[in-house]
Amino acid sequence: MTQKYIANNNERLDKVLALLLEQPRHQIELLIKNNCVKIDNKIAVKSGQKLKIGQIIEVEFKEAVESESEFAQEEILKYDVKIIYEDEALMVINKPVGLVVHDAPSVKEPTLVDWLKIKKISLSTLSGEERHGIVHRLDKGTSGLLVVAKTNEAHAKLSSQLEDKSMGRYYIACIDIPLKNDIVVEKPIGRNPNQRLKMAIVSDGRFAKTAFKKLIENKNMDNNSHKYELVCAKLFTGRTHQIRVHLESLNRRILGDDLYGFKGKDSTIERIFLHAYSLYLKHPVTNENFEFVADIPMDMQNLLEKNFDKGIMNEKINKEFISNCFLDANDWM
Repeated sequence: MTQKYIANNNERLDKVLALLLEQPRHQIELLIKNNCVKIDNKIAVKSGQKLKIGQIIEVEFKEAVESESEFAQEEILKYDVKIIYEDEALMVINKPVGLVVHDAPSVKEPTLVDWLKIKKISLSTLSGEERHGIVHRLDKGTSGLLVVAKTNEAHAKLSSQLEDKSMGRYYIACIDIPLKNDIVVEKPIGRNPNQRLKMAIVSDGRFAKTAFKKLIENKNMDNNSHKYELVCAKLFTGRTHQIRVHLESLNRRILGDDLYGFKGKDSTIERIFLHAYSLYLKHPVTNENFEFVADIPMDMQNLLEKNFDKGIMNEKINKEFISNCFLDANDWM
């Protein structure tokens, strides 16, 4: 599908398209990078190009595609990806622990994109070949909810929701030391200068904001129990490893997160206990408000039942309670 517009001022191309298409600037840059924008029938190559009044701007939303994966079917299908919701515009899935979301130079294993391809699911193309359909991501070791765009129009609108915060997720995590209080952390995040696999709080990093809410402490358990706490988190920005880095800045770690300094010796903790529990969004076609919940993985559920009061867990681990936790988050500062 191609849309045409006439430039009525001398502004930058990306600024004009952001207003016309009601999309964030980075989404416009992707369209230009993927040769989807023409000016007077010539492919636009610079997002900062100044327009002339009267020029014809064409924006092509390429058809979503089906393509093959380089990995064997059995290697890809070993991952138990549960589909929570699906229609012609989008899919919401519960990503299992250990599955990488999309390809990268360092990735040598099947990804969620491979899984989607082998299932012959039509995917948006706005994010490029390696990231077909991917609107947002989760770390390999994090489980939970993730939305996949099946059309380019849906992808663009969902990206806009990420930008204006009308789409988001609530996470639950088990940490090694209880927080003193509910807290909002605003600290800039960038690449760790001493260890490239890690992110860190750095003065010249990108602005990052996370709210943490105390849910359950296990202080009423027997003396042999670890002093763990279950917390929930809301991201106001989407930086790499954001929850993990902001917890580290509070001298707290997620159970199993060896990269950021977890020192637990419990042999049953073999991975990071961080789960994207609920997801809210506005449907990109119908504008209907949706909220989804992803079941907690069995290994995490077993650890919670071992360390926390089941009655309190049933009371607090539900989408209404957790979403209400953050209504006054800005007052915690």
